Amino acid sequence: MTARDLDRTYQRFAHQFLEPYEDPTRLAVIGMQTRGVHIGKRIVEVIKNKFGVEVDFGVLDVTFYRDDFRSKLKMPDVQVTEIPFDLYDRDVVLVDDVLYTGRTVRSAMDAIMAYGRPRSIKFCCMVDRGHRELPIAPDYTGLYVPTHEHEEVRVKVNDLDGEDAVYVVELEEGEV
Repeated sequence: MTARDLDRTYQRFAHQFLEPYEDPTRLAVIGMQTRGVHIGKRIVEVIKNKFGVEVDFGVLDVTFYRDDFRSKLKMPDVQVTEIPFDLYDRDVVLVDDVLYTGRTVRSAMDAIMAYGRPRSIKFCCMVDRGHRELPIAPDYTGLYVPTHEHEEVRVKVNDLDGEDAVYVVELEEGEV
């Protein structure tokens, strides 16, 4: 995906996020660290600029909710979680860059429930690459790219990477 493709996708997500609600005040967007935060902020910015609607935005790190964080040899890279609003009776959209096995999304739902009891949780990803291990599917998807296990999807965001793009790259032997 090019920067132009991504921009169109942000516009589409903004429409889709607001579409089900006559009153969008219950809507909240939570970006998952790291790139999901930047993608989520862009969508919230489009919602504000195009529709004049202020949507609450939060940041979520799921490190300690992952089912594999204790089994890794190195220390986990823990990042900030900041949800500055009450989740009770809110319609939450979790945003991440790539959906793969579904384990990170499951962890995110566990984390959200530890912070409060939302009315609903939906999931948005820029790229769904397949290979699910859990029965999790995105509610909003930018692009579905069937991949091989020796490939990786890399979503680039301008704030972190100096460009907006999506690449599928072949991993070197031993990187899987």
